[in-house]
Amino acid sequence: MGRNFLVLAATLVFFSVVSFVMGWQAASHTALPGDSTLWQTLGLGLMVAALAAAVIGVLTTMFAQVQRRHQERQERDRRFGR
Repeated sequence: MGRNFLVLAATLVFFSVVSFVMGWQAASHTALPGDSTLWQTLGLGLMVAALAAAVIGVLTTMFAQVQRRHQERQERDRRFGR
């Protein structure tokens, strides 16, 4: 589950960078669609969404690892009679 959020974050970062580049290009070329501030705002929104997805992915992965290690420790204690 955590990997899915990390892949989502990477995808959102990619589209965010594309939006920032479109914003810079729209400022210098009038043939591109939309306003440069629109592209930059979209890029900023995608970057914030990517950071949120990355935080959720990292926290999910960390909690899964803690749970897995806790179960391993319980099995080891049960096996050796502690």
